[in-house]
Amino acid sequence: MAASSELIARDVLAYLQAHERKSLLRFITCGSVDDGKSTLIGRLLYESKMIFDDQLTALEQDSKKVGTRGGELDFALLVDGLAAEREQGITIDVAYRFFATERRKFIVADTPGHEQYTRNMVTGASTAELAVILIDARRGVLTQTRRHSFLVRLLGISRVVLAVNKMDLVDYARERFEAIVADYRVFAARIGLTDITAIPLSAVHGDNVVARSARTAWYQGPALLEHLEGVEVDAALSRAPFRLPVQWVNRPNADFRGFAGQIVSGVVRPGDRVRVLPSGREAHVARIVTADGDLEAAVAGQSVTLTLGSETDVSRGDVLAAGDAPPQVASQFEATLVWLHEEPMLQGRSYLMKAGTRTAQATISPLKHKVNVNTLEHAAAEKLELNDIGVCELELDRAIAFEPYAENRALGGFILIDRLSNATVGAGLINFALRRSQNVHWQALDVDKGRRAQLKGQQACVLWLTGLSGAGKSTIANLIEKKLAAQGRHTYLLDGDNVRHGLNKDLGFTAQDRVENIRRVAEVSRLMVDAGLIVLVSFISPFRSERRMARELFAAGEFLEVFVDTPLAEAERRDVKGLYKKARRGELKNFTGIDSPYETPENPEIRIDTTSLSAEAAADEVIARLAAVRITGA
Repeated sequence: MAASSELIARDVLAYLQAHERKSLLRFITCGSVDDGKSTLIGRLLYESKMIFDDQLTALEQDSKKVGTRGGELDFALLVDGLAAEREQGITIDVAYRFFATERRKFIVADTPGHEQYTRNMVTGASTAELAVILIDARRGVLTQTRRHSFLVRLLGISRVVLAVNKMDLVDYARERFEAIVADYRVFAARIGLTDITAIPLSAVHGDNVVARSARTAWYQGPALLEHLEGVEVDAALSRAPFRLPVQWVNRPNADFRGFAGQIVSGVVRPGDRVRVLPSGREAHVARIVTADGDLEAAVAGQSVTLTLGSETDVSRGDVLAAGDAPPQVASQFEATLVWLHEEPMLQGRSYLMKAGTRTAQATISPLKHKVNVNTLEHAAAEKLELNDIGVCELELDRAIAFEPYAENRALGGFILIDRLSNATVGAGLINFALRRSQNVHWQALDVDKGRRAQLKGQQACVLWLTGLSGAGKSTIANLIEKKLAAQGRHTYLLDGDNVRHGLNKDLGFTAQDRVENIRRVAEVSRLMVDAGLIVLVSFISPFRSERRMARELFAAGEFLEVFVDTPLAEAERRDVKGLYKKARRGELKNFTGIDSPYETPENPEIRIDTTSLSAEAAADEVIARLAAVRITGA
């Protein structure tokens, strides 16, 4: 850092103040494998004097040990920090680097080129304002080039630098450069990318990276760094209406209550009228509090604590917005989804949706289509695999404040999280709210679940019997209902086979059909419990995720999972319906226990071992448990 070190040595405060006044540009580098992304960033760091002396020494040593330049400085090693990256010469993780010039500060994200790491590229692009898309001059536009370009446009990045790298390997041929640029512009126009600056580069030798190279005298445009320094930083967020997703309710003592978060758009001042969403309550801003004192105004990008002039109910996940220009509120959306996990996305499955600071439960239904990034054609699909991009409808369990992603990334972007593993499985962009979500409201009713159950002299609940085919679920459920009926209880039995004759007759036995099968039955069960009934559900229900989804539809104590535990060998030996034999012969596909998994319950309320209990004894045990938890009384 030789250039900056002199100013730091003379006057640290002056150095910091000079940096504060500089604008900040966030950009990403992306492209196919081995296009030279890490080398380019390393060269930028080196040429901008942002490498400490000890880093330069380490780079010289590493270049001799593991470099790919025959002992010369291998700039990629400045960015590829993982051992696996150095061994393979590729980028796996997203590497963020900061550097600065006399004119501007930069944060660059070096994103992976391999298709399997597309999720990392999406992460890097989510906060970027510009994308540097690299192309190997020898190979031209590739599938991954198109994929990354499509994602760049999808994620709201409109400015692109097309960096045609490794020009030294094609003798700096103008014809080759222009052919690649022409090919790329055809595809870019189809996806709506029009702000493109094409630059011929050799990151290894530094041609057109910081200064224009004599080797490309035919090129009259700017060098890469010159372009990055001069490109206009988008100020649209500061001009947009005020938005602050509440991250934390700051309550250090009884005399202070503030709402902390980062302003994602607009400007706020004391005295401004703000609206709290989704509740719609209004208040006026009293103070803008920071660690360095109160502010007269705060703008997009600043993290602050706001206090309000009146006692207003505000919680984490709410959005404080300009009172005269609030965002929309809805619970159903059309969204574009990028799938990021090895386990496929299944229609009807419930996921956690993290949108800003709000977390909600989201169900994907239906998946409208997926997009072929090469042809841009829309193809019908029932699920999304790793790296697939599709358009779907989302149903949330609560309304959230939002804006379309094209208008506001912070309020229009979200991630999906697996409810069991807590893994991030998808990243999405809200396109618009579905009209039906604005037309459907809860109707207040005077007779509620408690009153209906009281009239029947019982506590409503659902007994969810799960287990393999042939475990004895239907037999046990039938006996339980018979015994409850003898006690004068009001019940209803939903059996897996019977329901498929009507409500679920349109569903097969694929994973996504099984998910939808359970979703529908869980919703019907909730209505029956609301009617005050004791509901018996006898379904294989093989997936923990759907059983958990069903459980969460009910109040505490209303859902009892009954695991009818029968080993596969025993269930197959019984094979009352002959289904196992058909499955073994290949006549039945997606049969649970054979070619489709069964995920055993982890903590069921009741476990029935059918190898040691008869069906009659099993039914008696469940009845006894109901009495013990005061559902049916002694």
